[in-house]
Amino acid sequence: GEAIMDMAGGTGDIAFRLAAAGAEVTVADINQDMLDVGIERAMDRGLDSLVWSRQNAEELSFPDRFFDAYTIAFGIRNVTSLEHALTEALRVLKPGGRFLCLEFSRPWTPIRPFYDLFSFAVIPRLGAWIAREPEAYTYLVESIRRFPDQDAFKLTMEQAGFADVRYRNLSFGIACLHSATKAG
Repeated sequence: GEAIMDMAGGTGDIAFRLAAAGAEVTVADINQDMLDVGIERAMDRGLDSLVWSRQNAEELSFPDRFFDAYTIAFGIRNVTSLEHALTEALRVLKPGGRFLCLEFSRPWTPIRPFYDLFSFAVIPRLGAWIAREPEAYTYLVESIRRFPDQDAFKLTMEQAGFADVRYRNLSFGIACLHSATKAG
């Protein structure tokens, strides 16, 4: 029964799971083409309870204190300003609301050389071979590299005003689940 915004969730992958658990989900994405894919996938699954909304994470059109939770998976590293996106996420959350962010991150030191080799040598080649778009996969690797590491992003979240900020590394730190709440 919670109202949840899934930002950068155009294809619906996270939203479908949240809706199956009984949440009232608004899927938001800046890219209408991604939303169209998600809408089609939802129709194929017979899901008509989702709300689909074209939104910029840095300038949301929703009122203050509107959502119980805000999720974003593999999308926050693509915003222009982390600070603006986090401020907006905080604004639309109700007091006590939860922020959950799944994102690529900085791998643990012992595996970092292998991960770097894989990232720069293998991922763009796979992109060229499978998707015929090596540039997109080169961008992926570069955007991951530019994103703050776990502790730096935690600090950015705290500076934006989030409370109880935590993170949990997944896959040796290759991905990370960041969580926080809105005080009050």
